[in-house]
Amino acid sequence: MATPLNSTIPASVQKTPTPFKVSIPDQDIADFKQLLKLSRLPKQTYENSQEDRRYGVSLSWLTEAKRVWLEEFDWKKTEAHVNTFPHFTTTLVLTTHTIHFVALFSTNPSAIPLALFHGWPGSFLEFLPILSLLQEKYPDPKDLPYHVIVPSLPGFSFSSPPPLDMDFDVGSVAKVMDHLMQDLGFGGGYVAQGGDIGSRIVKALGDDDFPTCKAVHANFNYIGLAPSGTDPSTLTAAEKPMVERGQEFMRTSSGYANMHGTRPGTIGAVLAPSPLALLSWIGEKFLAWTDDDPSLQTILESVSLYWYTRTFESSIFTYRRRFLPTSQQPAEPKVRSVPFGFSNFPKELIPVPQSWAETEGNLVFYREHKKIRHFAALEQPKVLLGDIEEFIAQVWKA
Repeated sequence: MATPLNSTIPASVQKTPTPFKVSIPDQDIADFKQLLKLSRLPKQTYENSQEDRRYGVSLSWLTEAKRVWLEEFDWKKTEAHVNTFPHFTTTLVLTTHTIHFVALFSTNPSAIPLALFHGWPGSFLEFLPILSLLQEKYPDPKDLPYHVIVPSLPGFSFSSPPPLDMDFDVGSVAKVMDHLMQDLGFGGGYVAQGGDIGSRIVKALGDDDFPTCKAVHANFNYIGLAPSGTDPSTLTAAEKPMVERGQEFMRTSSGYANMHGTRPGTIGAVLAPSPLALLSWIGEKFLAWTDDDPSLQTILESVSLYWYTRTFESSIFTYRRRFLPTSQQPAEPKVRSVPFGFSNFPKELIPVPQSWAETEGNLVFYREHKKIRHFAALEQPKVLLGDIEEFIAQVWKA
């Protein structure tokens, strides 16, 4: 296989990463297909007969998804596409974590380091459309204005899981990601961007504890209640439905998060033996959290990655903090000292008014969009990339 473009590691690297190729053993694929074939579909009920998915995935959707997954889906074709991008792994100097990441390295000495962080049930796959757009826009590595790093968070995909002998939270992940960027030679500064859990990571990186992070941009900004000092009566006609939407999501659609946070061991054990159960749990989110249903191929690729890497049960650790006793609740990360950008999607799970977002930090870039829900990088990569590039142009100081 030819060496992927943008795989030349910068000379400033502090610890050289190891090239990596995604390659699931044939036996694992054969075992999966046998297990899927034997997986029993649920019997028909009133709830799973509702095609509007008000009670979760429908039996008809799950039946067809199982058939396609078993008879038509080809993981090796997914691998071939994924491997057209440069992949690496590295064991961090200051921790024992091995981190997988996809990268587009520039040969421009002035390139700006940019880290893109996914969440759950996402993965590095979410950002491949953005990487493709960048390669199309800047076909010569010397013209690429960024070093783009897309890590698999600890516990996801091909990165090592959280340690067994200590608690691990968003702050821990931020520390690991900062070490990664420094090991790659970006100790002089980088920009961090994220959605979902990734948004909490970038807000943590925007705190004073991580001076190498120079700016952060988020496309999700969880704020459950009106921040102190804001006046609900000043909300605009467009902002009131945002708040109502977030409240309705928490009331009717956050059961998965409650399970992740209160019984992660149980839900991990439930989903680990059954690919069909995993497809139901994750596939539902891709269907419910997007403006337009993603292709079944896209959903199966993401669920297959979780299955083959056995990472569902190690990927939900960040939800526990929501259910700690009040005295043990860590403070929500806020952007304290660097420029903060926010792309707001009113159809998000929990959209927030601009005045609320302004309480999270030095909000110097705000853009509100009419479409797109939770998976912005996947749904509208051009839109999100445009916001990121505009934000960087506004805040980066060489």
